[in-house]
Amino acid sequence: MSDKSQFDASISSPKHWIAVAVILACGMVGGALILRTPGSAALAPAAPASGHADADSHKDGEHHGEAGAKHDDHKEADNHADGEHHDEKVEKSDKAASATAKPVADEHGHEQEEGLIKLSEAQSQTVGVTLATVGAASIRKEVVLPGEIRFDEDRTAHVVPRVAGVVASVHARLGEKVAKGQLLAVIHSAAVSDQRSELQTAQKRLALAKNTYQREEQLWKEKISAEQDYLQARQALQEAEISVANASQKLSAIGVGGGGGAGSGGSSRYELRAPVSGVVVEKHLTVGESVTESTASFTVSDLSSVWAEMNVSAPQLPFVRVGSPVSVRATAFDSSAEGKVAYVGALIGEQTRTAPARVALANPQGVWRPGLFVDVKVLAEESQVPIAVDAKAIQRPDGKESVVFIPVSGGYKAQVIQLGRSDGKSTEVISGLKAGQDYVKDGSFMLKAELGKASAEHTH
Repeated sequence: MSDKSQFDASISSPKHWIAVAVILACGMVGGALILRTPGSAALAPAAPASGHADADSHKDGEHHGEAGAKHDDHKEADNHADGEHHDEKVEKSDKAASATAKPVADEHGHEQEEGLIKLSEAQSQTVGVTLATVGAASIRKEVVLPGEIRFDEDRTAHVVPRVAGVVASVHARLGEKVAKGQLLAVIHSAAVSDQRSELQTAQKRLALAKNTYQREEQLWKEKISAEQDYLQARQALQEAEISVANASQKLSAIGVGGGGGAGSGGSSRYELRAPVSGVVVEKHLTVGESVTESTASFTVSDLSSVWAEMNVSAPQLPFVRVGSPVSVRATAFDSSAEGKVAYVGALIGEQTRTAPARVALANPQGVWRPGLFVDVKVLAEESQVPIAVDAKAIQRPDGKESVVFIPVSGGYKAQVIQLGRSDGKSTEVISGLKAGQDYVKDGSFMLKAELGKASAEHTH
């Protein structure tokens, strides 16, 4: 039998049609099930067999083109979705980090309290940290007055010749220490010569009057001379004595002795001598210079004691009283001295509206030179406070709150405090510390720097 005969026989066989019917039935049942499945409404109905055949008849290039387009669309969609997911993840990560941020972390990653500085004992010694105890202190209120060092006028002499003349020689130099009575200069003066001549004349008259009186007294006693002659001789003697005394007083008034230094009769030599012991701080004489009775020749001052003079305004007068303790400090170098107010003026100047005051200062080493500017601190009042710290222990890390560093386990902590009165050395603490508590006295500035460094690292 040929192949065609066999094919015709198989089609006409009942078994073949039964199989076809079973397949069609199974297909119908399966299609019904698919239509009843949820979401199946979105699915497109199956294309007829002829449509499928048409699709099968398309070229391979057309199928590949559609697939490539679908692949490109899917890739673009995937890229867009990845970018959106990345931004959402970054935003969520920042929010989570801000919600879970820790104050400070040490080098081992352990969390630590804000304001805490981790330092070992060896590190504390390296940066110079020293501790002190909170306790009571005396707060001094002081008034600071500008002043100037001046000569002690009670120990300063302005030397003038007191006679007119010409300078013959000068024996003292500027800055030289001289003793009382030491020769400073020699002046030739006609006035001195006249005064000495007058004295010598009075002395000779006195000698003659004495002889006349003694003779007349003897004759009167022997009843040879009349009593009137005796009385006249006595009167002449008394007048001669007055003349000598007057001439001597004139010489003494200009600084010349009655007989000493006169030399030969009519000598014009006038010696200018130091009236006090001290230092020659001014000299205005040269050899050959003509001087008058009021020429300022020398200024000699005892600099072992000086004055600190200041001007006190009216609001400050209640705090500046005679006997008030003061501290004088030089503005040009580091030097200070203690003293007391020796004088406060009773009148206020019309122009300055201030009253003069001064402090007497001992100056054995010559440190306080006249003309030096000083600050005079006058103690106005003094009060005791129960809780105080050293002023240099106080820091302001943020520029607002005042803190001191207190020792804690493993380091130091910045303790916020409220301040009260202060005198620059000690400061009253109103709140934040207790009496007997330890705090960092020295090295607080280094701890402040470490605290600022830790805060900056935490911020970044």
